[in-house]
Amino acid sequence: MNSAPTFSVEFFPPKDQAGEERLWSALKALELYKPDFVSVTYGAGGSTRDRTVRITSEITARSGISTIAHLTCVGSSKNELIEILNQYKNSGIKSILALRGDPKGGPGVKWESTVGGFDHADKLVTLASSMGFEVGVAAFPDGHPASKGNFEQDIKVLLEKERCGASFATTQFFFDVKGYINLVDEIRARGSKLDIYPGILPITNFAQLKKMSELAGSPIPGEIQRRVEAAGDTSADVVKVGVDIASELSKKLLDYGVP
Repeated sequence: MNSAPTFSVEFFPPKDQAGEERLWSALKALELYKPDFVSVTYGAGGSTRDRTVRITSEITARSGISTIAHLTCVGSSKNELIEILNQYKNSGIKSILALRGDPKGGPGVKWESTVGGFDHADKLVTLASSMGFEVGVAAFPDGHPASKGNFEQDIKVLLEKERCGASFATTQFFFDVKGYINLVDEIRARGSKLDIYPGILPITNFAQLKKMSELAGSPIPGEIQRRVEAAGDTSADVVKVGVDIASELSKKLLDYGVP
């Protein structure tokens, strides 16, 4: 990675042809800002696997932007994961974001193992790394929902993923920079060299954000809630406030010195 702060964008896989056209239009506009990479998420429970693989591969083929492919353990055996990784490799994709993923019923549903598959992301990290990919993982400044406030456990899991071959991490979205700094300080104190890229989510729909916040375990500070609620019901006003909040958070992170 270069010495300048990393800038990337993340897309949800489009649900239909109209959504796909919007994605290509957005990508063309974003090319002007020269993102370091683009990533495409997996749907909950691996529901968008085929679309994610196809769209990520097409972005690599149609643009000069590097891509990072999301890959989860949900619903796939080891052999199926190898097949997907080979598809990515044959498409010229060199980096993977290895995730356990949410159960098919959503984050609150009990995890069910897939026959011949993996129950934890560290095994996927080992597999992808052994196949020659640069591997990234998830990090949680506000704590992983399943850890229920056990920050020490979150740190141990992240460091184990690094030992398995991860070279960077992308965080869950957050709004309090202190949690990010604390996470970085903790892993550095234990000798970790992982680059931790902060995930920033611009607010565009407050009701949707509240739902995502509850599922992800990422609290929304009261001051941010008040600012968004004061914007009223006009979507354009909410988006403006959301961009302002994201810009302020970005400045704090840049001042701190994010990778």
